[in-house]
Amino acid sequence: MSPSLRTALSAVLVALSCLLVPISALAAWAAYGLTDTRGYVATMAPLASDPAVRNAVADTVGDGVAREAGLNPLFLRDAVRSFTATRAYRTAWDAGNEAAHTAVMRALNDESADRDSHPVTVDLAAVTSPLKRQLTADHVPFADRVPVEHTRVALLPPAGLAALRKGYHVLDVAGFWLPLAAVVFAMAGISLAVSRRRAVTATALGTALGGALLGLAVAIARRLTLSDLPDEAHRPAAGAVYDALTATLRTASWLLLALGLTVAAATWLIRRHSPAVRLLRRRRVCAAPVPTPPPEPTRVRA
Repeated sequence: MSPSLRTALSAVLVALSCLLVPISALAAWAAYGLTDTRGYVATMAPLASDPAVRNAVADTVGDGVAREAGLNPLFLRDAVRSFTATRAYRTAWDAGNEAAHTAVMRALNDESADRDSHPVTVDLAAVTSPLKRQLTADHVPFADRVPVEHTRVALLPPAGLAALRKGYHVLDVAGFWLPLAAVVFAMAGISLAVSRRRAVTATALGTALGGALLGLAVAIARRLTLSDLPDEAHRPAAGAVYDALTATLRTASWLLLALGLTVAAATWLIRRHSPAVRLLRRRRVCAAPVPTPPPEPTRVRA
């Protein structure tokens, strides 16, 4: 294979690898980071103490109960806001997130014939049962009288389940194969290169650029997501949820940027201080022609 053809193939493979870096990171995050119920609950657990989330919960629950019971919403908001500072609320928060995530993942993995004819629902007993146990353990009066009823609340309508299920399966496949393809393309491009050191430098700089683009995409998506919310009062809470869910992506973007720049700098330093480069410099110095001194001026005698 001619050197020019090897250089062209190496450049194409390295470019494909660098292009797949942010896409594969996003696919892996969606396929493995968002689908793990235990990890999702652990990610959402600190939000129970977030002031913006607590205010959003107090406003939503207080307004809903006031509308159903015909009571003063301001009083109910204060009562719910006080409840969000208790351990029982944190227990209910974790139980609710776990029940909702489990229901959604069960629907996405459902292979039954009538899978698209029913909405995704969650049983409120999965939330009220641990809440009742926590209130009883805290010796709250009349905690044993809290009803635990199997009431189902719809989370997702059946209309969009088919598209969500198809997208989930695509991400499940892409989350494994895209990172593998990026690594294979990078190794093949470096192996085919005439100058492998330059290929490593190009791959490292492309990886750093991919990490920077990933971080920029996360920031732009955050702004677009919050700007589409109709209620501006709940934007801080939505921002806190978005930041919690995308924390892994932001960390991955910084790691890719740091790794790429570190490898590129190390390659440049190794090349600059390698014995072959020093020997070549010495040969150039020795082979350089010695400048001839200008002739001394002579005096002409009359």
